[in-house]
Amino acid sequence: MADPRFFRLAGPFDLGEIARRIGAELAPGVDAGKRVGDVRPLAEAGPEHLSFLDNKRYAAMFAESRAGACIVERDMAARAPAGMSLLLARKPRLAFARAARLFHPEPEVRAARHASAAVDPSATIGPSVEIEAGAVIGAHAEIGARCRIGANSVVGEGVVLGEDTVVGAGASISHALVGSRVVIYPGARIGQPGFGFEPTPGGVVKFPQLGRVLIGDDVEVGANTAIDRGSGPDTVIGRGTMIDNLVQIGHNVVVGEGCILVSQVGISGSTRLGNFVVLAGQVGLAGHLEIGDRSVVGPQSGITKDLPADSRVMGLPAMPMAEYARLSAMLKRMGRKGK
Repeated sequence: MADPRFFRLAGPFDLGEIARRIGAELAPGVDAGKRVGDVRPLAEAGPEHLSFLDNKRYAAMFAESRAGACIVERDMAARAPAGMSLLLARKPRLAFARAARLFHPEPEVRAARHASAAVDPSATIGPSVEIEAGAVIGAHAEIGARCRIGANSVVGEGVVLGEDTVVGAGASISHALVGSRVVIYPGARIGQPGFGFEPTPGGVVKFPQLGRVLIGDDVEVGANTAIDRGSGPDTVIGRGTMIDNLVQIGHNVVVGEGCILVSQVGISGSTRLGNFVVLAGQVGLAGHLEIGDRSVVGPQSGITKDLPADSRVMGLPAMPMAEYARLSAMLKRMGRKGK
């Protein structure tokens, strides 16, 4: 159950409206006017709840569920218990995500500025912006309409935030132009200097970091993630990219559109990712690489060479996933023989 102290509940909604808004189809005989009041997992749902099934491993749980309504694929409809109303969808998990957002919408921005917030007089603040306690907005910054600036966060001098962008508590942004509908989670660090230097006999000379961070629309930046600004070229994050917590993106990196970067990924400077690239947890990329569109890199892999489009690799050093699976199986067989 979503705790009402933290999650606002909308509804109830009738099944006909839910189906229309999530792109599902009511199964034959389902009453479009039947109402449900919330979403729940299969094991917890009751007659007033909507649930979903997207994995046949849970077919037995589905057959025993007390959920009043459930989102399923068409070929699972026959296994539903008596009395359960079905909404048919090709991708039940996606449809359920839309339903959950319908019942539990994001909190609305409240147009307000806390007395303890420090906003430079030269900053431009759009309409209906919420600025929470202790936030700092620097000189000549531009904050778009309906943004939320979290408690104790810092939006630095000259930074631009597009409309409907959310900056989490304690995050800091400098040297950045940020698009619309971006979510920057608490503790993220955007625009700090990249790790660039030149060693000399007399010591290390810091290389100036004179670029920016450019973030496209509909991007999410996870908690405690760091995105360095460029050293001259910009660091770029493409539209619709999802970045998990604790990710490090070095200076001059270009990330394409629709990429997924999972926790503890590290991307060294000047590497370029194409569109719709997936990097699983703890992947490390060396610098100055080219990773082709739609490539997928498995967890804890190390990438030291360019990857063409549609690559599927894993391991350290990385190799095709099929080859990695064969090698792993061979090592297991050798281990058993050695006992």
